[in-house]
Amino acid sequence: MDLEDLKRLRRARDVMDRDYAEPLDVPALARVAMMSAGHFSRSFRAAYGETPYSYLMTRRVERAKALLRRGDLSVTDVCFAVGCTSLGSFSTRFTELVGESPSAYKARDHEPGAPIPACVAKVRTRPVRNPVGDPVGNPVGDPVGDPVRNPVRNPVRNREA
Repeated sequence: MDLEDLKRLRRARDVMDRDYAEPLDVPALARVAMMSAGHFSRSFRAAYGETPYSYLMTRRVERAKALLRRGDLSVTDVCFAVGCTSLGSFSTRFTELVGESPSAYKARDHEPGAPIPACVAKVRTRPVRNPVGDPVGNPVGDPVGDPVRNPVRNPVRNREA
């Protein structure tokens, strides 16, 4: 990938970071990057390790977490405020990235505590998708979630025994 393509991809990523609440789709972002939709999607994934839609939803969930911590908006209001048009899709993606539903996240006590620098808070509160192939959500390499190293949780049984 050449430097010009990376500049164009960065421009589209900046639009997603800034205008996450707007109705953005791959063709619109591809126009910003001056690429075809297919080339844009492939290039974005190659450069950033995730699809444009996944990146956009991660930004939206980050913002939703901040709005839910405030506590003055309902989950539905937060859903629409961050640019999602379906409460069900928003809740599903939120739960996938955060590990709990938006309403459970909102209900949890978010102590203000000592002030944390914004750069640290952003890194610590960024949603992280579960590793592929680990439906339990255990960290990669965790022996508890590994059916080979922990046969107690292995659903495959020896039929000869």
